[in-house]
Amino acid sequence: MLEKKVENFNMNRVIDEFEEMTRNADQVQKQTLKEILHKNKSAIYLQNFGINGNTTDPEAFKALVPLVTDLDLEPYIKRMVDGDTSPILTALPVPAISLSSGTSQGRPKFIPFTDELMENTLQLFRTAFAFRNRDFPIDDNGRALQFIFSSKQYISTGGVPVGTATTNVYRNPNFKAGMKSIQSLCCSPDEVIFSPDVHQALYCHLLSGILFRDQVQYVFASFAHGLVHAFRTFEHVWEEIVTDIEDGVLSSRVTVPSVRNAMAKLLTAPNPELAKTIRTKCVSLSNWYGLIPALFPNAKYVYGIMTGSMEPYVKKLRHYAGELPLVSHDYGSSEGWIAANVTPRLSPEEATFAVIPNLGYFEFLPVSETGETEERPPVGLTEVEIGEEYEVVITNYAGLYRYRLGDVVKIVGFYNNTPQLKFICRRNLILSINIDKNTERDLQMSVESAAKRLAEEKIEVIDFSSHVDATSEPGHYVIYWEISGKTEDDVLQDCCNCLDEGFIDAGYMSSRKTKTIGALELRVVQKGTFRKVQEHFLGLGSSAGQFKMPRCVKPSNVKVLQILCDNVVSRFFSTAFE
Repeated sequence: MLEKKVENFNMNRVIDEFEEMTRNADQVQKQTLKEILHKNKSAIYLQNFGINGNTTDPEAFKALVPLVTDLDLEPYIKRMVDGDTSPILTALPVPAISLSSGTSQGRPKFIPFTDELMENTLQLFRTAFAFRNRDFPIDDNGRALQFIFSSKQYISTGGVPVGTATTNVYRNPNFKAGMKSIQSLCCSPDEVIFSPDVHQALYCHLLSGILFRDQVQYVFASFAHGLVHAFRTFEHVWEEIVTDIEDGVLSSRVTVPSVRNAMAKLLTAPNPELAKTIRTKCVSLSNWYGLIPALFPNAKYVYGIMTGSMEPYVKKLRHYAGELPLVSHDYGSSEGWIAANVTPRLSPEEATFAVIPNLGYFEFLPVSETGETEERPPVGLTEVEIGEEYEVVITNYAGLYRYRLGDVVKIVGFYNNTPQLKFICRRNLILSINIDKNTERDLQMSVESAAKRLAEEKIEVIDFSSHVDATSEPGHYVIYWEISGKTEDDVLQDCCNCLDEGFIDAGYMSSRKTKTIGALELRVVQKGTFRKVQEHFLGLGSSAGQFKMPRCVKPSNVKVLQILCDNVVSRFFSTAFE
């Protein structure tokens, strides 16, 4: 699917174009809004607010069109899914509808996917690749080990193809041609990428990478979770992979005929020498430290989204990567791309993203220190202030107008005149019972603090989630942990207390002291529980490559709560505030 690089990619030209665009960010923003409104002048939604094609001034646009959320647009998009071809949100053709992962709200969102969004995707990939390749040049004959999975599209009752955003990108007819100049040849055959069975696909991705180990230039998955999951899986299947290579015969675990046929073309004969090399590498590693460079000696970096909800996986990924650089993928969402990583040498903890001014019209809604959206109106792209936090508001070519993305970002600087930002958290992922307000970031910091006590016992937190238990008075926080080994109850009790003390929100601490919030509860679940959660979301249509573990499970997400509760093996209540 991902073709060999051709000579028509001009790295310096792409960087020069980005430099020019970001120097004129304000003017580019005004022109982008003008183009969006012109192309969608016949959209019923815009006409309902008095936008008729003559409106080009950003202030007039903002005065007429309200800020909205996905719930506000849901009825309009449902009409599109049901087959209404009138220009409801956009005058442009909508060849597909994207599904969000559904992990944030317990249900996937429907989002229009257009050719313009596809071109935006390719533009961002070209920009990021130019800066990445300048710092980490890859060989023309190299390959990429890419853990990418394209789930099936389905046809809605209205005849519209529906799939995850990544699936719509991979299946778009413009993707293959558009990516030719900026991709190394993928190790895995197309049939693996489009396999209906993600477990068999992952096994074959790993095997394909090993077969081309000397050519692999970088290792990629959309999210750090996917990379960690891939190499955790390798720990369990490496001997089987070695046997496949040694015998020249694919494991019987792979049953999809198209995948078996494609892999047979790679696994053409026994290769005992390669098998011996991999076996020697694996048995010589200490707790799998440096696994990735051991398997792929010419790899230059590991690439994927490593910020926000992916931060908890960075430590384990760094363990697998050894001395290899971890390069953070760019910033976007199912609704569209926003910013590129133009400083790829920065660590995931320091990574920033420069907004590309022509991907959409951007506004930023100020967020207070308590995490609440302030009364102040949104500001424009070039009007943001360094050090401040904002919720991103996007207007794009695909029918989203003044759409609140729900992401909170912090402005850390400017690249020319476009802001460089860090992703902070999702606004709607909040633990709250009364006056307390704890975000995903707060939960993450609490877990990281408590995990240090666990690390003293050489045990790690594999994954985690949370929810508010309001079934009894007073309500309390419940944290679910899956851990890598067994330990004494007093250690886990210490961890529970540490989790409770880790929430430093003033409202939470005062409520705990006055007993208006009950003792935090730590529930340890059995191994494999969070994989069951992932399987549940995959069953709802999420792509394995797009999946993000829900950090705060809402009461409406009954099935996920049931999976977590059914797999609890031990429970602890905090004594930190007694």
